[in-house]
Amino acid sequence: MTRRPPLVDAAAAPSTEVHAPASWAVGLPSVSNAMSYAVGEMGAARALRLLTKLNQKDGFDCMSCAWPDPDHRGMAEFCENGARAVSWEATQLTVPTSFWAEHSLTDLADRSEYWLGSQGRLVEPVHKPAGSDHYVPVTWEDAFRIVADRLRGLDSPDQAAFYTSGRAANETAFVYQLFVRAFGTNNLPDCSNMCHESTGSALGATIGIGKSTVTYADFAQADLIVVMGQNPGTNHPRMLTALEDAKRHGATVVAVNPLPEASLKRFRNPQTLRGAVGRGTDIADQFLQIRSGGDMALLQWVSKRVLEAEDRAPGTVLDHAFLDAHTLGLDDLGRHLADLDEQEVLTATGLTVAEMDELADRYLAANRVIVTWAMGLTQHRKGVDTIKEIINLLLLRGNIGKPGAGASPIRGHSNVQGDRTMGIWERPPDAFLDALAAEFAFEPPRRHGLDSVACVEAMQRGDVKVWFSLGGNFVGAISDTRAAEAAVRGTDLTVQVSTKLNRSHVVTGTEALILPTLGRTDLDLQETGPQFVSVEDSVCAVHATHGPLPPVSPLLLSEISIVTRLARAVLGDDGPVDWAGFERDYDTIRDSIARVVPGFEDFNARVRHKDGFVLPHGPRDSRTFPTPSGKAHITVNDLVPVECPPGRLILQTVRAHDQFNTTMYGLDDRYRGIRRGRDVVLVNPDDLDDLGLADGDRVDVHSEWPGEPDRVLPNLRVVAYPTSRGCAAAYFPEANVLVPLASTALDSNTPVSKAIVVRLERRATDR
Repeated sequence: MTRRPPLVDAAAAPSTEVHAPASWAVGLPSVSNAMSYAVGEMGAARALRLLTKLNQKDGFDCMSCAWPDPDHRGMAEFCENGARAVSWEATQLTVPTSFWAEHSLTDLADRSEYWLGSQGRLVEPVHKPAGSDHYVPVTWEDAFRIVADRLRGLDSPDQAAFYTSGRAANETAFVYQLFVRAFGTNNLPDCSNMCHESTGSALGATIGIGKSTVTYADFAQADLIVVMGQNPGTNHPRMLTALEDAKRHGATVVAVNPLPEASLKRFRNPQTLRGAVGRGTDIADQFLQIRSGGDMALLQWVSKRVLEAEDRAPGTVLDHAFLDAHTLGLDDLGRHLADLDEQEVLTATGLTVAEMDELADRYLAANRVIVTWAMGLTQHRKGVDTIKEIINLLLLRGNIGKPGAGASPIRGHSNVQGDRTMGIWERPPDAFLDALAAEFAFEPPRRHGLDSVACVEAMQRGDVKVWFSLGGNFVGAISDTRAAEAAVRGTDLTVQVSTKLNRSHVVTGTEALILPTLGRTDLDLQETGPQFVSVEDSVCAVHATHGPLPPVSPLLLSEISIVTRLARAVLGDDGPVDWAGFERDYDTIRDSIARVVPGFEDFNARVRHKDGFVLPHGPRDSRTFPTPSGKAHITVNDLVPVECPPGRLILQTVRAHDQFNTTMYGLDDRYRGIRRGRDVVLVNPDDLDDLGLADGDRVDVHSEWPGEPDRVLPNLRVVAYPTSRGCAAAYFPEANVLVPLASTALDSNTPVSKAIVVRLERRATDR
């Protein structure tokens, strides 16, 4: 395909425009933007072919989120950002061989994520030799040989780490973890470590399984839905349809967030007359503009009010039959919350007593309650305890294991949950390893491996020498950007399996490889014919995904081909695993999964059903809890508010609307009124007055961490914005530079990206 004219790098030409934030989301502008982008990237015929297959039962799964699919699907079962994700991947623009000679790594290191991702699909393996500043094309055989030589030359398998993006399918993830464990390590960090690890830790400790306790259908049956720490309109817009259906069936919705997101105000569904040309649907009946990090205090307040209501009318408020049969710890919680300090809660939340009591009254009036959350809760120092408080509140009135009620974490990657189910975890349970050993006749390593943050620390020490990444953009996504990049540059070899360029390709070890792979939209043709893979969504539903498009290059390999051929190069063909058989026919992978992973029995037959199947979930299905006690645990958690000294703000990182994780589709964040740029920090106008700053000032943002020099994000435009008082926001991943590597959530080790203590210093040129 003819290459488009070179993009002007946004970093070289800042021209940010600021407008008033939107008061509603989606509508016909969303359709227009999606179709314009899709046709521009793919052409009209290709766009029509793909978008009508997106999220359909006989089609392919969207790669941009893990929101579940309804039983009855419309012709357009996708959102604006889903259309962009497909278009970004299915573009016919490719990176030519001449690109690698034209662009040194020094040059590429100065390019933005937006520019890198806009260069087109990667179509040939390339190698950066030691001492060189350029990648050069290599054969697949040479690429596998280079990796195999470096891995076999390590003093220990634990000197290698194998990262995974949540876009990897179930079958890919299974063979990948199998190869890594056959090689001899559990160093399997993944994107979960940076987002929902706090969720898994909290749910595992309280109900015995780290997954959602609701189904898609539960939303329409709920009386109350509490949406915490998330922005559905940008991060998972199809959720808005479920919220609209819930409202139509009489549900109340409460939004809890430091930023007033347009999608939680009003949703204009473009597939309905009311949404296309009318007002649309008001979503949030109550908006609690909470101080960042105050969610745990709010939840404890509401639980205390529930217990007080029970004291006033014994036997009428709590679900005693459920609590007696299925839980432990109620009395301890009551004693703990009796001492809850009102002023401490008010300070932590930034809310009034009336606002918090209104939520408590709504909870008490509802028989079926769903609490749904995302990274606004997980990426805090007390993120795990905050989610435990969600479980406490739900358990008090039996809101787990009944229709229309439950805990609903929203995953941000299409198969991040499935990857964990398939064994992508640095701390695998013995039962899983025992099943692997029985299936493949080898003894997998039992020592726990390194998570994402621990991998950076190990690279800093020189303990990890080979970094292998199956998808994703680890360097762009991880905290403490400068420290992480320096650590990666200290490795001997970095390998990236990718569809397009990103920051991780230009921050390399002494030696580096890029291995181009098929995408979700590509036809995967192997020796036995066309193949399909499967994914697991946020509500434990597993279904097939079929790529329909001929690949843009004959040199592209599927991720499974790359993993199995690498395994053969490293381990040989005479071991207990038939790697070549796995590559020839993915059914053989699913047969092994069926024998190793509980819930996947008869996998090949069940996944071919047009509706797929739902994995068993004891708390949801039968109110059985796979904890050591066999019961759900009501927990006692100490409230520790985020401390912010005078003259400082609590900053959170956020995604723009034209963005999926670190992938930039454009430079607009139209719901927040930001256009043509990302160099902004959003601050409450009253805080600006207190700090002696004004809208439009240019500032350097300094994050403060005890005992360490400031981390600085320079030259941002101050935007007066209706955030909660004392809080600020800046864009991910640019603001990752401000998050100290050591600032992680207790128990989950997730980077604390939503509670960064910062000060704003006016640029010298503005004084």
